[in-house]
Amino acid sequence: MLDDKKIAVIIPALNEESTLPLVLKDISRELVDEIVVIDNGSSDRTAVIARNAGATVLHETKKGYGYPCLKGIEHIKTSRADVLVFVDGNYSDHPDEIMNLVEPIVRNDYDLVLGSRTLGQAEEGSLRVPVRFGNWLATVLISLFYNYKYSDVGPFRAIKFDRLLDLDMHDNLGWTIEMQVKAVRRKYRITEVPVSYRTGTGKSKLTGNIRGIAVVGYRIIRAILKNLFY
Repeated sequence: MLDDKKIAVIIPALNEESTLPLVLKDISRELVDEIVVIDNGSSDRTAVIARNAGATVLHETKKGYGYPCLKGIEHIKTSRADVLVFVDGNYSDHPDEIMNLVEPIVRNDYDLVLGSRTLGQAEEGSLRVPVRFGNWLATVLISLFYNYKYSDVGPFRAIKFDRLLDLDMHDNLGWTIEMQVKAVRRKYRITEVPVSYRTGTGKSKLTGNIRGIAVVGYRIIRAILKNLFY
């Protein structure tokens, strides 16, 4: 807890029994009030591990990234939080850097703080070709269509919970981009902070560079155009 602000963490997870314990271990329980793990249909012990570690466990059968996040948000509406942090379950992010994301919101009244892997220290090989391509395409298109310069569209981020609700999030495929462009349109106070990034030990959800690039490109273009008239 930071200055009496209630902080919650959402972790969408799919078959991440090997990495989730590492993620949960690195989250400071002195800083975070609640950890919500949304199991997206795992066939392994992901949900059991999360529950045994003291996390709130929810289940979402609809596949994707946005649906589990929306499930977590619905829960937070009842348990309440001032700041919500999004962390991946594959241990590519560094959960011990959550304070770096939360502090600008609490101390400097930012609405949205993005963890930038390109500004921080990325382990060699961690930013695979589809990720680099996606970052380049998304940041260029956002700059072109929304006149705002981002350096990254990674998932590790923190946002005031009431501001998040105002964004009316619903895009399953382009979740991170939807949040970023809607925040620009809403004239939120936005900043980026450098974060570390590693290869992680979880299996990539995008296998193969060619297929990965195609999928990432489609999701980005769809999200950019879909939210132009938000």
